[in-house]
Amino acid sequence: MQLNQVTVPALDVARAAAFYQQLGLRLIVKALPHYVRLECPGGGSTFSVHQVEELPHGEGISVYFECADLDERYERLHNQGVDFEQPPTDQSWMWREARLRDPAGNRIILYWAGEHRRYPPWRVGE
Repeated sequence: MQLNQVTVPALDVARAAAFYQQLGLRLIVKALPHYVRLECPGGGSTFSVHQVEELPHGEGISVYFECADLDERYERLHNQGVDFEQPPTDQSWMWREARLRDPAGNRIILYWAGEHRRYPPWRVGE
C-alpha cells in the first residue's frame, strides 16, 4: 500500500494553491474555486486542497513534507516572505523541523529525518 494523496480544507483554494506552489509542489489539476491537486516533487504522492464553507475547529491536522534541503529551502522561503512559526530546529525524536501554517491555518512541517524517518532507534518490531 502506498499513500497517494492528502487533502486539506481551505476557504480560498486559489490562495492555498499559490502557497503550496511556493513551497515547491507542482499544480496538476486546477478546478477553481473548489479544488486543486498538486504533485509532490521527488515522489509519486499528490496533495490537494478543497474548498469548505467553514474551517474545522480544534487542533486540526499536521502535514509533513520531507525536504533533504531543509535549511536551504527555509532560507529561500523566509527570504521570499513566507512566515514561519519555527525555523529549522533539531527535535528530541531525531528530526529537524521547520513549522509554518498555510493560508487556511493548517499546520505544515517541513522536515528532514534521514534514516530516522522510518528507522528510529525505538522502532517497534525490529
